[in-house]
Amino acid sequence: MNITDFKLQLPAKKALIGFDYGSRRLGVAVSDLSRTIASSHSIIQRSDWAADLAAIRRIIEEKEIGGMVFGLPLQMNGQEGEIAAEVRAFAAKLQQAVELPLAFWDERLSSAAVESFLIKEVDLSRSKRKKVLDASAAAYILQGFLDSLKFA
Repeated sequence: MNITDFKLQLPAKKALIGFDYGSRRLGVAVSDLSRTIASSHSIIQRSDWAADLAAIRRIIEEKEIGGMVFGLPLQMNGQEGEIAAEVRAFAAKLQQAVELPLAFWDERLSSAAVESFLIKEVDLSRSKRKKVLDASAAAYILQGFLDSLKFA
């Protein structure tokens, strides 16, 4: 789905939730209700589908979520690989469960950009970076998507 179609499906005054997918951890970010600013929210330690879904549903209710954005890990040549297929499968399963509009955003190098920022600008140790990297990457992904909505 393109950004314009996604935007048309969104309810007014609802936030977006952004995800940085991983097989062990799911980084989560949320936007404000005006969909201007993305903020890191949490990291869901993945265990099984029921637990993952329960955690996501809690956030959706608490934060008044109206749509979802998943970072799509494209290869450097723009092609989708095995991990991108995993992301799409997880996102499709989640969309069936929560019935929210869904979009994907190219996340190439997002984790590397965020980690570089956390090292150079915030001076976080490796152990502290590990605790915030996935949620920060989700915020980076979601912010890029929010910025693109302004022009759609």
